[in-house]
Amino acid sequence: MRLLVVGKLNGQLSAAVKMAMSAGAKVSHVETIQAATHALRAGQGADLLMVDYDLDIRALIEANEAERIHVPVVACGVAADPDRAAAAIRAGAKEFIPLPPEAQLIAAVLAAVSDDNRPMVVRDAAMQQVIQLADQVAASDASILITGESGVGKEVVARYVHAKSRRSSRPFISVNCAAIPENLLESELFGHEKGAFTGALARRIGKFEEANGGTLLLDEISEMDARLQAKLLRAIQEREIDRVGGAKPVKVDIRILATSNRDLVQAVKDGTFREDLLYRLNVVNLRIPPLRERPGDVVALAEFFAKKYAAANGVAEKPISAEAKRGLAAHRWPGNVRELENAIHRAVLLSVGPEIEEAAIRLPDGQPLGPADPGSRAAQAAYQAAESANRGFVGQTVAEMEQQLILDTLSHCLGNRTHAATILGISIRTLRNKLKEYSEAGVAVPAPQGGLGSNAA
Repeated sequence: MRLLVVGKLNGQLSAAVKMAMSAGAKVSHVETIQAATHALRAGQGADLLMVDYDLDIRALIEANEAERIHVPVVACGVAADPDRAAAAIRAGAKEFIPLPPEAQLIAAVLAAVSDDNRPMVVRDAAMQQVIQLADQVAASDASILITGESGVGKEVVARYVHAKSRRSSRPFISVNCAAIPENLLESELFGHEKGAFTGALARRIGKFEEANGGTLLLDEISEMDARLQAKLLRAIQEREIDRVGGAKPVKVDIRILATSNRDLVQAVKDGTFREDLLYRLNVVNLRIPPLRERPGDVVALAEFFAKKYAAANGVAEKPISAEAKRGLAAHRWPGNVRELENAIHRAVLLSVGPEIEEAAIRLPDGQPLGPADPGSRAAQAAYQAAESANRGFVGQTVAEMEQQLILDTLSHCLGNRTHAATILGISIRTLRNKLKEYSEAGVAVPAPQGGLGSNAA
């Protein structure tokens, strides 16, 4: 987490900085609100601003928003004057930290406001295969396209890949291409020079430069305008960008991850997405299964969210009843993990017994989980099968697991030996020898273009 402290350092604010660093934050410092906006405009990224409440917090937030810079603010101050603390909150600060600081309070506020507590919770075999492939390719600089329905956890997987990469100590920058108006997205990505257009009062560093040395996530890439797609393609190919109104290109060193909840192959056919850009982004595809296809994850995620929201709301932590677990596993969760998270948040607040009962788990319209039907019985059977499959990994030899990984990766690459070898991190010769060994043992080996043939090695 990147923390920018704004205000004149004194003994107590310095102590807060040290505590933030001990809590894992990377801390930088400026003294004025003008310097803070300038630093953010110049590409010094921050996930959170900690601002002395003697400064004009409202002016800082307004100046940042004028530059389309949205970073949450936490106010801090000596003596904890209630009126000034309340004024800071009304001005737009998310929290207030009294000084001198307490280590636990600093850590809790940083975690709550940055919302960076998004661990990978995986139990289902279908999702374990995705994570296995993510682990395999994370160390490379290959572009990765992460696909799946809305709410399945594509950004969580992207952050996981970054954390496992060689760039993990460098910035992870996410841009939601669907949330930024088309006429502003170019400047947001590539930055602009002073005077490039009306309102460009100073040079602004874009997300490509802010992510330099790290990872840039292009969320919902399918929503990007075709003209901007061409500029993005050049940036990926040449590893350089042109600021809006700039006179010369700027070199960047980044790894590109992209997500989409649409079928980009169909978008190419429809003429709304460039085929050459798809090839550049889709060196490796991580398809995240919807929650209904990974029932083994449902209860594990529900238990995680129950603990998370009990702590967030200051209520006693409760276990989920066996009946509620069966109901959770049976539901199809059309909103995927996001819907499940909201349902468990509600259940934590609505539950009245010693356990979270099924009646407390409500759908978005307020209705309880419905009774089991043939479809839900199938989901429960799938849940039990997934649990059994997970236990089935125990007892397999390393050679058996290696064979499974190689064949799964080859299938993922439609039989392309070169791509599979690159993902697996082995030579093409080693891969061919392995496939020959499997074929001679009578194991079906994927042939190029996805056909199956035992002699395709």
